[in-house]
Amino acid sequence: MGGRPAGWVRRQGRAVAERLRDDEGAATAEYAIATMAAVGFAGLLVVIMRSDEVRTILTDLVRRALTFTG
Repeated sequence: MGGRPAGWVRRQGRAVAERLRDDEGAATAEYAIATMAAVGFAGLLVVIMRSDEVRTILTDLVRRALTFTG
């Protein structure tokens, strides 16, 4: 039977298994996902803050906070 020696096949199998077990780069992917979520949330806040209703509510809130009634 021709082919590769059994030792070589085992070493290749171990090397493949080690590469599959390696989680190097997982933290980078997690940071990328968290960053994309933060960017999406910031975009949503920008859209909400530009609405006239929210702007009016915030302006009234700041006016009341800064008005001195003593």
